[in-house]
Amino acid sequence: MNFMQNLNTLIQYCLPAHLVSRIVGRLAFCKNNQVKNFLIHQFVKRLDIEMDEVAEPALDAYPHFNAFFTRALKDGVRPLAGKKYIASPADGTVFGGGQLSSDTRLTAKGHHFSLTELFGGKGYNEIYSEGHYLTVYLSPKDYHRVHCPMDAELKHMVHVPGRLFSVNESTTTSIPAVFARNERVIMHFKSEHGPFSIVLVGAMLVASIETPFAGLITPPGRCITEWNYHRGTHHKFAQGDEVGRFQYGSTVILILPKSMKGFKPKVTGGKAIKMGESLGQP
Repeated sequence: MNFMQNLNTLIQYCLPAHLVSRIVGRLAFCKNNQVKNFLIHQFVKRLDIEMDEVAEPALDAYPHFNAFFTRALKDGVRPLAGKKYIASPADGTVFGGGQLSSDTRLTAKGHHFSLTELFGGKGYNEIYSEGHYLTVYLSPKDYHRVHCPMDAELKHMVHVPGRLFSVNESTTTSIPAVFARNERVIMHFKSEHGPFSIVLVGAMLVASIETPFAGLITPPGRCITEWNYHRGTHHKFAQGDEVGRFQYGSTVILILPKSMKGFKPKVTGGKAIKMGESLGQP
């Protein structure tokens, strides 16, 4: 680890990340025309956003910066892989993945952590023993909505409070098990091919994680919160349906059981992927 990585890590440990994120979040929701138009124009210019993909290209149509940040895309610009395949849940860059070890431990940038740590409790280790996982990093430039990789029904959702470390490559290398320490929302699904889980990991400057069915999930309190959908309310999704969205760059971890074929060998670390493209077969 070099000096700059050490310095970056030290700063993040010392910063009141939740407070900073909430302050930035309030700015992102500011409806003052001059402020929000300046923020959006600078964002588009500096990050070279591909406006030809955006459903609403008129920047003045967005009430605040966050509305643009979580912008929808035009119909058809992200073709779906099809029912025989696992579709990417998000735009982003693959940080890593592979097969879970026999004790259901994940590896990220040289650090190891268990599913129990990631999920915030026991109950799923046996289901995913020797299964598969893929970690996708969403940079600020990326499209920030998360979609269902295959037809499925949501059965259980958990919010785990935690830190808000950055999740860029430098931080994930220098801070042990950062994905199991950051604030996150875990969604457990049931499909015709078997169970699978999606973990939405919050990060520095993420003002919230939101779902289309439960609204704003973070930041409610400091205790683990659970939603069980085994009875009564049913949340069914087709491949490509939106299941959540981030307010800033973050990470999605997709976890599959051993019974599924898993991810393509060419889906390796550093590969840029788009929502909807095939990652493998269930």
